[in-house]
Amino acid sequence: MFKTIRQDVRSTLERDPAARNALEVLLCYPGLHAIWAHRLSHRLWRGGFKLLARAISQLARACTGIEIHPGAGIGRNCFIDHGMGVVIGETAEIGESVTLYHGVTLGGTSLQKTKRHPTIEDRVVIGAGAKVLGAITIGADSRIGANAVVVKSTPPDSVVVGVPGQIVVRNRPPHSPDEKPDLEHGRLPDTIGDTLAALIAHVETLEKRVNGGGLYAPALHAPDHGVWHWSDFSI
Repeated sequence: MFKTIRQDVRSTLERDPAARNALEVLLCYPGLHAIWAHRLSHRLWRGGFKLLARAISQLARACTGIEIHPGAGIGRNCFIDHGMGVVIGETAEIGESVTLYHGVTLGGTSLQKTKRHPTIEDRVVIGAGAKVLGAITIGADSRIGANAVVVKSTPPDSVVVGVPGQIVVRNRPPHSPDEKPDLEHGRLPDTIGDTLAALIAHVETLEKRVNGGGLYAPALHAPDHGVWHWSDFSI
């Protein structure tokens, strides 16, 4: 038990630059407290003491703002940062070294008493406010952008952004055991914006071809180095 607690504290110190020392983590991190309460309630749930397990999970919810159903499976070194508003459903499965930020929902999409919540594989990072819904699988080493809504499975080493989530597969070297968690959840591709920019450029090329190579204003509004100007809109 003490080995596991030391592991949890070390994992928190590695993934949160605001954490200054082990004592602060032990006393002031609700995500850690929620995980510890879940381990107790999960063991009771599997032992058949379901009402007691639910009672403990609800007490932990009241104290931490994090709701984890006692039936959910959570692997080692799971880190819930800030944590307020996190909801993890009954049949959710979370692998090792997963990072969840506040407002994350691992939700179900069926009334059937079967597997209806997502499976999160190892080393996945899920950004603030993201919703992962249904019996889908998020591949290992993936990163879910803030406020993304993910409704279909993703391959390993993906980045998901948008509503509904657009999946971008990364091309990186295989994960090494010494590699630190990928917490750059602010670095997200703009899949729709890039597609529109390519479309605008294509329309301009076609207009020049049709009009004998003359220069014309863009047929569609486009941002200037990623910034839209007030003259483009009625504001």
